[in-house]
Amino acid sequence: MTRIKRNGLAWFGLLAWMAAASLSGAQDLTAPRLPPLLEVHDGESPVTLRTADVDATVFGSLAQTTVELVFYNPNNRPLEGQLNFPLRDGQRITGFALDFEGRMRPAVPVEKAKGQQVFEAIERRQVDPALLEQTAGNHFKLRIFPIPARGSRRVRLQYSESLTQRGRISRLSLPLDFARGADSLSLRLEVRGQTEKPVAEDTLGALAFERDGDGWSAESRFAKFRVGELAVDLPRTLEPRVYTQRIDGQVYFLAEVPADEGSAQRRLPKKMGLLWDSSASARRRDFGSESAVLDAYFKAAGDIEVSLIRLRDRAEPAVTFQVRGGDWRAIKSALRETIYDGASNLGDWQPQSGTDEYLLFSDGLSNYGAQAFPALPSGQRLYTLHTAGAHADGQRLRAWAEGNGGESIAFDAEGVPVAVKRLLSERPRLLSHDLAGGEDLVYESAVPRDGVFRIAGKLRALSGALRVEYRHADGRLRTLELPIDARHAAQGGPIGQLWAAYWVDGLSGDGEANRARIRRLGQQFGLVTAETSLIVLETVEDYVRYDIAPPAGWEAQFAALKSADDRQKSESAHERLDWVAEAFEEKIAWWHNRWPKGPPQRLLDKAVAATGAEFASSPPPALAAPAPSISSPQAAGDAYRLREQAAASQQGTLDSIVVTGTRLAEEDRQESPANSGAIRIALQAWQPESPYGRRLREAAADRVYALYLDERDSYADSVAFYLDVTDVLFEKGQDDLALRVLSNLAEMELENRHILRVLAYRLMQARQPVLAVPVFEKVKRLAEEEPQSFRDLGLAYAAVGRTQPAIEQLYEVVKRDWDDRFDGVTLIALAELNAIIANARQRPDTRALDPRLLKNLPLDLRVVLSWDSDNSDMDLWVTDPNDEKCYYGNSLTYQGGRLSDDFTGGYGPEEFSLRDAKPGKYKVEANFFGDQQQLVTGATTLQLKLTTHFGTAKAQEQLVTMRLKEESETVLVGEFEVK
Repeated sequence: MTRIKRNGLAWFGLLAWMAAASLSGAQDLTAPRLPPLLEVHDGESPVTLRTADVDATVFGSLAQTTVELVFYNPNNRPLEGQLNFPLRDGQRITGFALDFEGRMRPAVPVEKAKGQQVFEAIERRQVDPALLEQTAGNHFKLRIFPIPARGSRRVRLQYSESLTQRGRISRLSLPLDFARGADSLSLRLEVRGQTEKPVAEDTLGALAFERDGDGWSAESRFAKFRVGELAVDLPRTLEPRVYTQRIDGQVYFLAEVPADEGSAQRRLPKKMGLLWDSSASARRRDFGSESAVLDAYFKAAGDIEVSLIRLRDRAEPAVTFQVRGGDWRAIKSALRETIYDGASNLGDWQPQSGTDEYLLFSDGLSNYGAQAFPALPSGQRLYTLHTAGAHADGQRLRAWAEGNGGESIAFDAEGVPVAVKRLLSERPRLLSHDLAGGEDLVYESAVPRDGVFRIAGKLRALSGALRVEYRHADGRLRTLELPIDARHAAQGGPIGQLWAAYWVDGLSGDGEANRARIRRLGQQFGLVTAETSLIVLETVEDYVRYDIAPPAGWEAQFAALKSADDRQKSESAHERLDWVAEAFEEKIAWWHNRWPKGPPQRLLDKAVAATGAEFASSPPPALAAPAPSISSPQAAGDAYRLREQAAASQQGTLDSIVVTGTRLAEEDRQESPANSGAIRIALQAWQPESPYGRRLREAAADRVYALYLDERDSYADSVAFYLDVTDVLFEKGQDDLALRVLSNLAEMELENRHILRVLAYRLMQARQPVLAVPVFEKVKRLAEEEPQSFRDLGLAYAAVGRTQPAIEQLYEVVKRDWDDRFDGVTLIALAELNAIIANARQRPDTRALDPRLLKNLPLDLRVVLSWDSDNSDMDLWVTDPNDEKCYYGNSLTYQGGRLSDDFTGGYGPEEFSLRDAKPGKYKVEANFFGDQQQLVTGATTLQLKLTTHFGTAKAQEQLVTMRLKEESETVLVGEFEVK
């Protein structure tokens, strides 16, 4: 569906209030002040909020809130709504539901990439999906389709959080700006297990709590709600508490252990490392607040040796400074001069011996390279500090810091004093925790949050005993024994989900290594994580089609349909391989055919007309073998052309071809192309027509990067800009800077597969496959429904010498049943798979491959065109020495040039193949036929791979990327010259 953004923005603060709770000190940064906007597409009038129902339950220092909202779309067309919103650190989504025919259907967990794929596939069918996913840091995105024309949609969301602690008061804050303009707002609050009456501080009017069982409750309703907020204060307990919950026969518990929040001045090191995130995204950081914290740190340290390491797409060498008497002006000056550019590769450094602690200033969004964050030697501490608020990956930063004896500190200008205190002080720290009668213990944080240690686990029976040891700030040790009684465990609540969430937090320190465990926890407990999302589908058939476990009530129907679907898929898999084998046989027949290499009849006729020469009435016998039977969409026409060309082979023989290099023996010719020597490739230099492009090209090599920085703010969101600058830097020999500029694409939209694909293609062109592999791996996770994701990754694996994984990825392209618009990629990937097998240094394991598909087909010339924009039609043209153009309308040339199926949607690729290349020049062009979508890069980025001696040990290839903006635009890519 083509979407054009219009002014259809509605105040849709579905979750703004979740992040707007006012916190004190260093945590104020994570609370946005205004609700976000819901962006809708093609809406002339804004979507409005009709009603809002808020239901919050408090038990101990935890709260679980359910919000139900009804939206109205006044437009005459259905709309998709998308809301990007932040959550405050400690808030967790625990449920989501969408209405269908008046009944709420709960969301179910799904792998994140699969959720995106399913949403987009179903949306194209104009039915009802909804998807809630985590994007970056603690940011989330909600996508709903459709909000019906002149109709309403009801959404229910549930989340949990810990209460903020202020002295002896616990506070639940519910800002209600999200409901501004609603026809009605209803509130219900319940406090369980509380003897003293809660106190409501609000601007709504009196909210009266009444005794309700072992706690208190209050209700109120407001018509035409305009503005207001609500805070509920409760006496804070100073005694340990334990909560239990039963889920599917398993008992989970959560223990809260209040800790003395006192602190003591800590001893600072004599040698420290300052890890300074200098990536492009770090430009948003608050240097004033960061320098204020560092100023206090160095004053307290006095004399200290500092090793400054800047981190971006690759770490810069450490620079050493000596601070005397707290004077760190030299370091501050160096930091002010830092250029923030490139991607974030936060694992690309090594701890230095003799360093006592590190301070990492970063948002934690490591998006480049394959290295995990390095493990610090025993005794080295790590403190992570950031001013990025919800834009930071707080889970990862906390896991890194606490795993290395330190602490993660978030702050802004107002929170500098609190941040300084936490950085310079020893705080209580959890030392050990043991459980009798249970397993899988995990803690929320090694330092108390809001004055409380929280520890969760599972019981094997209905009772157990928890032993906790922690150290006070002054060094004193305290040990607690807590009995756990689960005989009256609750049947509902967030305890099990909190246990899973604490595990996810800890595993996030190395999210790549722990992706599977994070995914399993998210799916089991319905958590939105970096690996899982929540999705709602319309029918049970949709859940079966996409193999997603349905919500409760559909299990039996799902199982029956799933069994039938599995049988059908098994049969389809066999049919698929049979079809591929048949198509491959046709290609083998083409490859074995000996095609005429003399001039075609039309050229001879022209020569006869010019010279008056005549040929004998009986032509010499044809050298070409009779054409085989071919079955394809062009079967009849191609078979006729084969017969005609075989007859026309009288006009010339292969003996007339002169090649560079040694000729092959006749028996070798049966399995090899004709030209075994060098074939020259010449590429047409592609230069962008832009003012900045001309300015950079005309500058001296050592001035280009400075000019790029001067232009950057004008084009910061332009993919094309970074690609153009990269090209100029490579042309002028500034390779390291070119790679830095190119890596900015990883910072732009962290999960935009189109942009990431362009980045990886360009890295491959730059002969940097090691850097391209993790990018292609991420693309595959984001787009497993697209065969190009597997093909690209397989070729990248092959480029770094990982032959077996390369074969596995390419065989996925071959054996899977893809959407019809992708079928042309199959034989292309199969050719690459066989070439890799044939030229591997050690024989790979091919037992899992269909033996009918194992045959290498070497070629003299091969060209492959692919592009980055979906639903686009690009065409590959190759014009040979006979002046015959091979293109979608002429896919088989007189001398045997063969073009793969025409791609009119998807990303390609299209392939030109020629086994025996006739001498002369072959012109390669790319044509932009048209597209059906907005282009993410402002133009379609093409990648063309030109290969000589494909499938042999002498294979040589060159890659080129270029961009086309206008339909019917044609560019000259380059040429082959065969001598």
